[in-house]
Amino acid sequence: MRSMNPTAESRQRLWIVPASPVIWSLHFMACYITAALWCGVVVGREGPLTSARLAIAVYTVIALAAIAAVGWLGWRAHRYGAADPPHDADTPADRHHFLGFATVLLSGLSGVATIYSALAAVFIETCQ
Repeated sequence: MRSMNPTAESRQRLWIVPASPVIWSLHFMACYITAALWCGVVVGREGPLTSARLAIAVYTVIALAAIAAVGWLGWRAHRYGAADPPHDADTPADRHHFLGFATVLLSGLSGVATIYSALAAVFIETCQ
């Protein structure tokens, strides 16, 4: 019979750890492609970034919401039970807590990186 314990190794999801950096990289790529196409094809080199800035703002809100959701999943995994750090024992529970903590840290870093990526659209007003 399968255990209902969320720290059981069969229930751990390793894809959640790199999810936030992947979301940030997709956000960065979407912003870059949007600005490149907007400036290169639509308005030209001297044109305003108004519509592209709006698209980048939408991308940023979506990316930050997704990163926050991943971070919340990591926080729940890290805080499950009554274990105190450091999570360095060779047990399934400590591995579960450690992976949750790593997910939280990567989510925080990815959130900051996403904001910094979007700041270029805030300060730059034209394609030039």
